[in-house]
Amino acid sequence: MKILLTTLNSKHIHSSLALRYLKTYCKDTFSNLILREFTINQKPDYILEEIYRGNYQIVCFSCYIWNITMTLQLIADLKKVSPHLLIVLGGPEVSFNPIELMETNKNIDYIVLGEGEVTFKELLNYLIKGEGKLENIAGLAYRQGEEIKITGPRAPITDLGQLPFPYEEGLAGLEDKIIYYESSRGCPFNCSYCLSSTLQGVRFFPLERVKKDLLFFLNARVNQVKFVDRTFNANKNHSLEIMRFIHAHDNGHTNFHFEITADLLDQEMLDFLAQVRKGLFQFEIGVQTTNPASLAAIRRPVSFEKLKTVVKKLASFGNIHLHLDLIAGLPYEDFASFRQSFNDVYNLKPEKIQLGFLKLLKGTPLREEKADHGYIYKSLPPYEVQANNYISFEEILRLKRIEDLLERYYNSSSFTHSLDYLLLNFYAEPFDFYQDLSEYWEAKGYQHMAHSKTQLYAFLLDFYTSKNFPRWEVFAELLKLDFLIHNRSPLPSFFLDLDMKNYKNKIRQFLEVEKNIAEYLPDYLGWPAKEIIKKVHFQLFKYDLTEIIRSPKQTDLVEQPTVILFDYGPDSKKISKARFFQVNLA
Repeated sequence: MKILLTTLNSKHIHSSLALRYLKTYCKDTFSNLILREFTINQKPDYILEEIYRGNYQIVCFSCYIWNITMTLQLIADLKKVSPHLLIVLGGPEVSFNPIELMETNKNIDYIVLGEGEVTFKELLNYLIKGEGKLENIAGLAYRQGEEIKITGPRAPITDLGQLPFPYEEGLAGLEDKIIYYESSRGCPFNCSYCLSSTLQGVRFFPLERVKKDLLFFLNARVNQVKFVDRTFNANKNHSLEIMRFIHAHDNGHTNFHFEITADLLDQEMLDFLAQVRKGLFQFEIGVQTTNPASLAAIRRPVSFEKLKTVVKKLASFGNIHLHLDLIAGLPYEDFASFRQSFNDVYNLKPEKIQLGFLKLLKGTPLREEKADHGYIYKSLPPYEVQANNYISFEEILRLKRIEDLLERYYNSSSFTHSLDYLLLNFYAEPFDFYQDLSEYWEAKGYQHMAHSKTQLYAFLLDFYTSKNFPRWEVFAELLKLDFLIHNRSPLPSFFLDLDMKNYKNKIRQFLEVEKNIAEYLPDYLGWPAKEIIKKVHFQLFKYDLTEIIRSPKQTDLVEQPTVILFDYGPDSKKISKARFFQVNLA
């Protein structure tokens, strides 16, 4: 009997950790398990054909808010052409209200509820070997004639060490994907908007097992390992031991991503983090809001003042990528309150700010409390909030536009110096800039069309012009600097491209001096000048931009022609962010 384990990932770079656990947990007993992943961006007809042609007897789908609608339609179509198929669903989106789901979707045969490894294996024993009885399999919903039955809840696995390593069959097919991993299950917090609030306590994998697993990834030199632990540093000794192990075995390439709670980091942890390689660790920190009433309503006991102190300390190290999260639509958070939360987080200057919108997930306490706050939300997944007693749909739409521009301009990291100059000189608070930019965007109708990366520079320059801000040429030169850091020349026509003809011989002479190469371009030592020039770029600017970057609030600026050298790196296969230096070609 052929069994397919499948899911529809939200993006090509994603992979399913859950399916790999199921397969490795069951494979010693059932060798005919086949794992096949698709994405929601593929055509449904293609997925339908691929599953149909597999001639499976059991098809099992892992279900989430991003794929459940497409999955249910796919199941309906599969049953029409293969009525004999047994359909098994699992995952967070089907673990709550299974009776209602199975009543409205007659093609679902079984639903595995909650943590699924043991339940799924017992179900396969029943279906394939005829062992046991359905009513004795905890954590299962199934059909008995026209009736839908639910067995008692499955107790969570207490000894996580009994679970096999989900990648024991290797990493084939995952070369260009994020590798997901966990060192614990559960969360110490009970945030009312999160599914983790439905589970009690945190369970940890044995440390020696975790170290062995991580060594596998390090030896394979994977690009990124993303821990899915809800709060990685819930237990300091556990998390610190893991990070020390990674640091001690650092291969100079692999990056590790963790979701952490910043206010749990103590001085010992900070002292350790200060010494790790730049790029080794990446932290995602869920701030969500800085409104005390909102934090209390969602049962999230976080001190923003302590979080702010820790984030600033982490940022001062300059070696850890920081990703901070905000959620719009929380209880008691009106537009003005969210503006303050946005400003509080933005002023911490993390590498990325994710502005998300509250989703009332099935099974969460906040969904049960929806009437208390007047929530209006989408009836279909992902159940995103449209309005409540504190914020209107119109205001949510304004925040949607700001979120889009935050992603394009701030999170892209492609406008760092020009944005700093704009905000420091002309805006008291960052939110006001993004609101102004969003109004400009809508007035121009840019939300109705796609845009190239180059156009985003042109739009920002035009926005500056439309506001009649002074020192236009200074801003244009900073924007040109940002463009050249992230894009090779030639420059677009809207930038002032100063004539470099008189510098041609000076550039060649500069690149022929070994001392200059050793100081600015050590990766090219021994290279001939004609080869180095293919990897770098020299650009003349009207002002000393390095001085303006140091002191952006300067007003009495005088022209001072300055040459900046951009180094895009010797490896042309990689998309490079250029290093840049002011050089003297006299």
